[in-house]
Amino acid sequence: MWISFYKLRLFCCLLAVLTVVVLVINVTQVEYLDRETVSATFIDSSGQFVSSQVTGTSRNPYCGYEHQTLSRQERAEEDSLLTALQRQIPDVGPVPFVKSSDPSSSYFVILNSADFFKVGSQLEVLVHVQDFQRQPKKYGGDYLQARIHSPKLQAGAVGRVVDYQNGFYKVFFTLLWPGKVTVSVSLVHPSEGIRVLQHLQEEKPDRVYFKSLFRSGRISETTECNVCLPRLLPLCNFTDLYTGEPWFCFKPKKLPCSSRINHFKGGYQKGLLTAAESAFFQSGVNIKMPINSSGPDWVTVVPRRIKESNNLELSQGSGTFPSGHYYQDQWKPRNFKIRQFNDPDNVTECLQRKVVYLFGDSTIRQWFEYLTTFVPDLVEFNLGSPKKVGPFLAVDQKHNILLKYRCHGPPIRFTTVFSSELHYVANELNGIVGGKNTVVAIAVWSHFSTFPLEVYIRRLRNIRRAVVQLLDRSPKTVVVIRTANAQELGPEASLFSSDWYNFQLDTVLRKMFSGIGVYLVDAWEMTLAHYLPHKLHPDEVIVKNQLDVFLSFVCPLET
Repeated sequence: MWISFYKLRLFCCLLAVLTVVVLVINVTQVEYLDRETVSATFIDSSGQFVSSQVTGTSRNPYCGYEHQTLSRQERAEEDSLLTALQRQIPDVGPVPFVKSSDPSSSYFVILNSADFFKVGSQLEVLVHVQDFQRQPKKYGGDYLQARIHSPKLQAGAVGRVVDYQNGFYKVFFTLLWPGKVTVSVSLVHPSEGIRVLQHLQEEKPDRVYFKSLFRSGRISETTECNVCLPRLLPLCNFTDLYTGEPWFCFKPKKLPCSSRINHFKGGYQKGLLTAAESAFFQSGVNIKMPINSSGPDWVTVVPRRIKESNNLELSQGSGTFPSGHYYQDQWKPRNFKIRQFNDPDNVTECLQRKVVYLFGDSTIRQWFEYLTTFVPDLVEFNLGSPKKVGPFLAVDQKHNILLKYRCHGPPIRFTTVFSSELHYVANELNGIVGGKNTVVAIAVWSHFSTFPLEVYIRRLRNIRRAVVQLLDRSPKTVVVIRTANAQELGPEASLFSSDWYNFQLDTVLRKMFSGIGVYLVDAWEMTLAHYLPHKLHPDEVIVKNQLDVFLSFVCPLET
């Protein structure tokens, strides 16, 4: 009897030990999967995110972004943004090149022509688009850019384009200076090209690819990386723990994921278009080509009386379009008084005792380069960072100024960024105390042009949340957002960095950061309105005007 009892007791003990061992093994495996590779509950066999909590309306299936767990307010905002940006491009089937929009056959006319206009008056222009057979287009969807300018006065402003979806477009201008004012309209892309760009955005978001180098001792391997990857091979999961921003690399064959040492742009996919599609992207034919006027392309504008001018200024609010104009090569915002920082001492006086953080892409790195070149006392401290990548630091010890630049986290098409320097803007903002002597400027847009808009919306949502928290704890912190800008385009650049893509990003940026207490440097209008050719990195005169606006927010005119 006692022998049986001891046998039963021994069996129970062994069963308990075995249960504990199995439990430990399972927990270890789960932790390993979470740490080294991608869990099946996080990414499916096609490399897309999966969540058991599916809410809202499905959008672009890329990376499972339609399965994000969002609050009701966030889902409504995202749906509203995507709906507002859905261009009404009719599905007319394959269109031969000769039936596509031809800028040389198209024309515009000034509708409300008069002997003269007063400053502040509205000018309306009708654009009629025709094909290469000089036949009127019956549908819309073309991407146009328009501006008014006076070359002798170095003056310019942008116009608002309305698509009537029948081959006709209206452009509305506000006449903001006196003199002879000329109208210019350009076809950036025909509607047939826009359909191709739309397809690439939805179906080929990985047409720019990235890589990382993994190294341990004498062994090194390079693998491909992106926002998401097909699970053809094991993946390294580098998703940010705090923001949830996804990033993956194919796992090296011999090295652990922890051996990653850098990130760099791998290249651009080739052969994206058929021969028929390529015809819609020809330099000198249908990319950023002027549309001529069928009559006079200019009007005469006379000054308003002083009382009328004062009333005009009082009527201009924060939502004014256009936001400003150039006059004598100086940007004149319509909703606040700008200061001109023409002397380095003016900049030093403004930034004295301040810490200035510049976060984002190379378009805001230009601000760092301009300030360190223009202000002699602001001396760059050599951190040994890769050129054009950063991070960068400049100090003016005499006036107690600290200027910092850091690029945003992936996706970023820089040459080589050390893994330890891949910081997300939202996380950087969370580490800033803030206060009246703290200035933050952010530009995040150009490296998101190839991805579906959901990817960009998610990034801005994280940054906005961090900005709001910063302003909550330190309301006197100055936060400035630099918008996107137009750039030079050719057949290849159009497929990756088209102004049409960047216009969408710019629209999302403005809507998401409105009403939260940040300032906006309107680089989009400041590029389009200027007479110089469009560039990703605008010429110095435009950058100088951007800095005048930025510094005017930091050190406004006393009233």
